[in-house]
Formats: sequence, structure tokens, C-alpha cells
Amino acid sequence: MDPLGIYVSVPFCRAKCSYCNFASGVFAEARMQSYVDRLCVEIAESPARAAAMQATLPQRVESIFFGGGTPSLLAPMQLRQIFQAMREKFEVSGDAEITIECAPGQITDAMLEEMLAQGMNRISFGVQSFVDAEAAAVGRLHTAEMVNAEIARVRSAGVQAINVDLIAGLPHQTAASWQSSLDAAVASGAGHVSVYMLEVDEESRLGREVLAGGVRYHAHFIPDDALTADLYLAACEYLERAGIAQYEISNFARTGGESRHNLRYWLRQPYLGFGLDAHSMLRREDAVTPAVRFANTDDLDRYIGGDNPLAPLAAKVEPEFLSQQAAMEEKIFLGLRLNIGMESSELAALGVGEEVLRELVAEGLLVREKALVRLSAQGRLLSNDVFGRLLEAVPA
Repeated sequence: MDPLGIYVSVPFCRAKCSYCNFASGVFAEARMQSYVDRLCVEIAESPARAAAMQATLPQRVESIFFGGGTPSLLAPMQLRQIFQAMREKFEVSGDAEITIECAPGQITDAMLEEMLAQGMNRISFGVQSFVDAEAAAVGRLHTAEMVNAEIARVRSAGVQAINVDLIAGLPHQTAASWQSSLDAAVASGAGHVSVYMLEVDEESRLGREVLAGGVRYHAHFIPDDALTADLYLAACEYLERAGIAQYEISNFARTGGESRHNLRYWLRQPYLGFGLDAHSMLRREDAVTPAVRFANTDDLDRYIGGDNPLAPLAAKVEPEFLSQQAAMEEKIFLGLRLNIGMESSELAALGVGEEVLRELVAEGLLVREKALVRLSAQGRLLSNDVFGRLLEAVPA
């Protein structure tokens, strides 16, 4: 049985970034404790919840990822409370990868000490830009100097696995300023870099302003789609030359620095998500519906449960039981996110015909190398379109 990965959502921030479309925000400290209490109830209930869906729940955990939000804003005793709840229900491997997302300059000495005491061995810093004016324009509270000081600080404390998040397409960004951020990311010595293209949608203040043609949040200074695509491609090429190889559409790592937890998602290995808007996927011993996906509400009040955060968890989204067909389709669009690609024989077994593969190769969106099929650089830019065409070719 494959071991389990656990994702813990901590939706609290010191300030809400204008581009953020996650279920997170600024809340009072009292709400944080109610939230942690609810998290621990959910963790305690997880075996019963899995059993109710006739899902297989592995007991051994090999990765834990605290995301958000800014999980490092938790009090040390709250982090300890969450780990205690997890260790009461699961066996956390001694070599488990334990990652915590942090905002530069927002980790207290006491919190860093507690993170290390609980086995944290990987930190992901939400840098987004090493150019101070760009970071400030979207509400980030750090400077490049703070980022470098924080990386040096956690490294001296013994944390060697460090990720830096960057966003292509921020307001005021140019090819030259983007190159400055890439240079700084490489110079920081981080073993892992994530590069995301700015999402423009109605789920963020900046996105809504862009769609409305407004000027708030520096919306009129956002690069156009063509430049944003060029910035992404420039990052792929530059990081590769610097020894930080792309292994997934948005993720790059030095040798051995890949995120073991995030790889679980793309390889369809089982994981549990706890907290606000957290998602899970478990396997089932059922030939008709071999897997189940389920999630929690993205409404904080509903998640906490009003005045009684110790009541049984009721605010959850109805589970989705995946058919064999749905599972095969997932295997295609998740597996091809990885640069290694998929065996062409595996795609054929999933129902993808030669004709559509030849078309996508001819258009420069897929690359075939011996028995492997993978996205090209242009294909990664247009991955949703590629996946859609491949899935349309799968017999129903």
C-alpha cells in the first residue's frame, strides 16, 4: 500500500495579496485557535470519514505540507497541537518530508524552533518577486534584502531544503526586472524554484480589476499575455542552464530537490487534506469506482462550525467517486504535467489514438522520444488545450 501525504490548510495572512485567489485572509487571533481546534477534530475523524466512503486510508505518512495562507503565523503551541493530533492517528515516517509555507520576515524565533522540533525539514518562501517595487505593488510585505536574510537564517538553523516561489506577469514587470528576480533566486542557493504565471480571474481583487479594465491595484501595469508567456519560457531556459531543471509545468529543482509531496498529486498517490478548502484523494477496493475525491468547504464560518469548533465536522463537499474512465483521464492530464512524460504504450492503453498524438507533435505541442511522450515548451504554455484534445480522443 502506498503511504499517505497530508496537506494542512492554514488560511491566515498578515495581509491579503491583491492577486490571491485562495480561500485565505486576515482574521483575529481568537479565530485562529478556533480553527486549530476544528482542524484537530477533523484529523481525529478522518479514519471514520474514510471508512464511510469505503476508502483505503494508509497509516504511514511520508509527506506533510502546511500551505495557506501563511502557516508560520500560527503560535508555536498551535503548531504543536496540530502535529500531536496527526501523530495520534497516523505514523509519521522518520524520513518524512515536512514542508511549511512561510512569508519572508514573518517567522518568529519561537516558531522556527517549534517547526524544527516537529520535524520540519523544508521551507517554501512566497517571494513572488525579488524586485521591491513589484512585490509592494501586489501587497507583499518583504524586500529582497529581507528574503535573503531569511533564507540565510533558516539555513543556519539547519534547513537546507528551500523553495522560492516566483510569479511571472506581476504589475510593472519587464523582461529585465524578471531576469533580476531569476538571478536572485539562483544566487540564493535555493534548491527548488516554483514559477507561476499570474492568474487573471474573478477570484482575486487584481483579477477582477483587470477584467473590468480598471486601474486599482496597478492593474493597468500588468504585462500582456505574450510577454508573460515569454517570461515563463525565459525562466525555463535560464533555470535549466543554472542547474535547476524543470520537472513539472511550474516546478524546477536541483538534483534531488524535487518536492516529494507535490509529486504525489501528479502521480495520483493518496493524500488527505485538512482545513479550509482542502482536497483529498484516496483509493478504494472497488473495480467500478477505484478512487474518491472529496473536499472541505471554502467558507471559514461553515468550516469552524459557529460557536462550537469541537462539534463533529459537517461542512464538507459531497465526495466524487471516480469511475475507471475518470481515473484514466486523470492519469493523462496529471501525468503529462511532469517533464518526464508518459510511455506512449500507456497512453495507447488509456485509449489515446495515434492520430491525435501525431497532430500534437506536428503542431509542436508534444515531443516523442523513443517510447516517451511529453509536453514541449510551447505545450506546457498551452497545457490545458493539449489535455483537452487528448481527453476528447479517449473513447467514452
